[in-house]
Amino acid sequence: MQYIIFGFIFGLFIPYLARRIGKLIPAASGYILLHIFIPSHAMPWAKLKKNEAYMELFKRYVMRSIGWAVFTAAATVLFVLNFDNVYTWWYITFLWILLLLAEIDKRFMLLPDILTLPLLLLGFAYASLQGFWLVLPEPNFMPYALNSALGAISGYVLPLAASLFVIWKHPQAFGDGDLKLLAAIGAWVGFASVPYILLGACALFSFEWLINRQKIGPFGPAIIYATLIFVIFFFAAL
Repeated sequence: MQYIIFGFIFGLFIPYLARRIGKLIPAASGYILLHIFIPSHAMPWAKLKKNEAYMELFKRYVMRSIGWAVFTAAATVLFVLNFDNVYTWWYITFLWILLLLAEIDKRFMLLPDILTLPLLLLGFAYASLQGFWLVLPEPNFMPYALNSALGAISGYVLPLAASLFVIWKHPQAFGDGDLKLLAAIGAWVGFASVPYILLGACALFSFEWLINRQKIGPFGPAIIYATLIFVIFFFAAL
């Protein structure tokens, strides 16, 4: 029950956090941390209520927050049911950071270092402390920390190498933030899992393109949802 409540509360704040971080970038990470919960100056609520356009946006914002709250609570419970041990909060942190990054990239086409770099460090720390929760196959032939490091390297290098084949036609096939995100995820899942996630992300992005007929858009959400699908449906079956 506690995970449902915590997931719901964090999900409620995802649109707010995404909006604040997106607006504060490119400020330094320290500045963002100090000002992320300081509300910006706004008109008095009595005046805002009279603005129909603003109230319509506010209603959409509230509904988006509730939607994220329900989704985050459900995803948190699903993670806990599949990966319930002394490191459960590590997994939940992994999940929540990814969901927040998905919202930021969707709205602002940004994957800020203030989130991707801590995610990378947490992946290294987890591999060093406990060994791998997310690894394919079992790395009996190498230390967990080394597999985590190779995962981060492959997460950065593989899409960079892949982009060389399409850069002549699509110069922004992979943004720098996408590479950092994949490196951070690779630190969690190990080097053997990265190609599957990358292929899954390309499939999801292609599917979205077929639906929306939009060739240009943020690739981060596709990476994140491919990671979550891979983690939940593959590793839960092990």
